[in-house]
Amino acid sequence: MIYKKSPQEIEIMRRAGDILAATLDRLEAELRPGITTMELDEIAEESITSAGAKPSFKGYRGFPASICTSANEVIVHGIPGPLALKDGDIVSIDVGVYYEGFHADSAWTFPVGEVSGEVMDLLKATESSLWTAIEQCKPGNRVGDIGHAVESSIRPHGYGVVREYVGHGVGRALHEEPQIPNYGPPGRREVLSAGMTLAVEPMINLGGPETEALDDGWTVVTADRSVSAHFEHTVAIVPEGHEVLTRRGG
Repeated sequence: MIYKKSPQEIEIMRRAGDILAATLDRLEAELRPGITTMELDEIAEESITSAGAKPSFKGYRGFPASICTSANEVIVHGIPGPLALKDGDIVSIDVGVYYEGFHADSAWTFPVGEVSGEVMDLLKATESSLWTAIEQCKPGNRVGDIGHAVESSIRPHGYGVVREYVGHGVGRALHEEPQIPNYGPPGRREVLSAGMTLAVEPMINLGGPETEALDDGWTVVTADRSVSAHFEHTVAIVPEGHEVLTRRGG
């Protein structure tokens, strides 16, 4: 079942998205070599709660922190802890905000200090694939068009497109239907229509697409231990096209 949101509900999600965007901006400003992922988690929790919202992830299926911090070869669901980030690392910071009954979900992969040209190219290509996918978010298109846009954008680079983990609907629940793979043929799956709210999130590996889940039950890494980038926005389908509800920088 796909739950469509009213304009008033989308307005609540827009506010949740504003809180989330401000939190990511604050985390980016604090990010530096030597900071620990637990310190980032504490900053995020304070930013979210001081705005009158709650971290969506904390306690979700037992997750112990307010954000996911996925460094280097970690694709998604990294647990904040004592890890001190160092110059040349990358870290995906995935944030969920719960506000007045609705969730917003966004992730961004940041360089820490100076990273290699190869890794910076991966970040740029993955972010570009997100925006290419978002362009397909409009009434009358299909879910398959989103994933096809990611895959088509990434294929020329030769990177691995993660298949086991996908985007999703988002709203009253953190994860709603439909699931949104980052691959596959266009013109398939559910038809997009106004009121749908989607978390679009390419996960792209510098090496192969294979993944491995670690023993903590959360952390997912690249099987070949190559670095991985992850970018995500919450997007509302509106009559005239789409609106990015977690857009940063105004």
